[in-house]
This record gives sequence, C-alpha cells and structure tokens, in this order.
Amino acid sequence: MVAVVRQERALRTRRLILEAAASVFDEFGYEGATIGEVVSRAGVTRGAVYFHFASKRDLAQGVVEEQFVQDGVPERSCKLQEFVDTGMVVAHLMPRNPLLSAGARLSLGQDVFDDLGGGAIPGWISRMEALLTTAGERGELLPHIVPADTAWLVTAAWTGVQIQSQKLSGRADLEQRVSGLFQHLMPSVAVPGVLGSLQMGPDRGARVVAEVAAARAAEEAGEGSTEPRVGAAEAVANGVGVS
Repeated sequence: MVAVVRQERALRTRRLILEAAASVFDEFGYEGATIGEVVSRAGVTRGAVYFHFASKRDLAQGVVEEQFVQDGVPERSCKLQEFVDTGMVVAHLMPRNPLLSAGARLSLGQDVFDDLGGGAIPGWISRMEALLTTAGERGELLPHIVPADTAWLVTAAWTGVQIQSQKLSGRADLEQRVSGLFQHLMPSVAVPGVLGSLQMGPDRGARVVAEVAAARAAEEAGEGSTEPRVGAAEAVANGVGVS
C-alpha cells in the first residue's frame, strides 16, 4: 500500500512538473525556458524536477510526448469520422491546453527541431496514417488514396492552418479554420456515401470533448456502485453522447 501511494504521488508530481514546463515553453520557447522557472511554477524542488527529467531536453521531450497519453478521441465505426474528430479535438483544445500549445511550439521551433527530431509531428502523422489505413480497409477511401501520403499532407496542412491562425487571430478562429480545411479536403478522400455522413462543423471538437468527459464521469461514478459498470469506450459504443 505504501508503495502504491508513493507511486501515485510521483505520478502527480511528474504531471505537475510537465504542466508547469508546458506553460514555460509555450511562453518563452525552448531557448528562453529555464529549469528555475519550471521549479517556481510547479512549486516543487529542483531535485524533484531532476528526479523525473535529467535535462531541459528531456523535459521538453516529456511535454511533447504527454499529449499522446491524454484522453483521445472515441473509437468510431466510421474511421474517417474518427480522423476528422482527431483534428477537430486538437483544434478545440490547443488554445486551452498548454501541453498541446507548447508541444506545437517545441515541434515547430527552429531552435529545437533537430534536438527533438520533429517533436510531435511524426507521432501525429503516424496516428492519422493508422486511421486512414483502417478506413481504407473498410471501404471508406477513394481508390487513389495512399494513407501514408494523405496523412503527411493533411498533417502539414493542419499545421499550416494552426500557424496562420495563431499569427492572425491568436488561434481565436482555429476551430473554424480547421473545419474549413476538412470540408475542402475530405471530398478528395472519402467515398460519397461516407462523405455525406461526416460531421465537420466548427463545434465538432467541443462536442467530442464533452462526449469523452461524460463517458469518463459515468465510468468514475460506476466505480462506487455494486452494479456492473460501463466503461468509457463501451458507453460510446452504446451511443452515450454520440452526435
């Protein structure tokens, strides 16, 4: 029991450090960020930071990787809807989640590109390619689509939209612009029968985030019940909050 408590405390401390580091990297960039500022914002000791992360580079890598272990997009029977949902959820969360915002800055900053090996970009390309590959196996893609090529291009286009939105509006219109991106691109990707069913509106990301939160709350409530509980994935499969 003592070991479990210590492990949980260590995980909470690590998360606290990553959130503080994300805010520092997002504000100052990689070169301008300091361990001292992370220590100050996290409210922990310098030793606690170095216990979890050996260097500033390791801390930056941790921020980049953390976005891939957070709550994701619910699985869909239509993989192209899941593909769109992934892009729309990130568009919704990026202005609100320092981990995503800092991950973008660390991935695109010229001062850290070589050091972090492209940051989060390879991970997003891989995730989108996997969704497209499954969509192809289910007959959702037009015949000419090559999942690897399309994943690369869509990720690059999404990144460009994010940069331009940040420059021109501070990301205030990011969801609208990403919605427009998908509405322009998906007719070249999806077969007509699937295209007509895709939900790509600017509010799609917010709706999926609310769906995930509702499923998680239902799962957590079930932990205190003697009745068999429905997990988040199962709740989504049964239509809880599905729009």
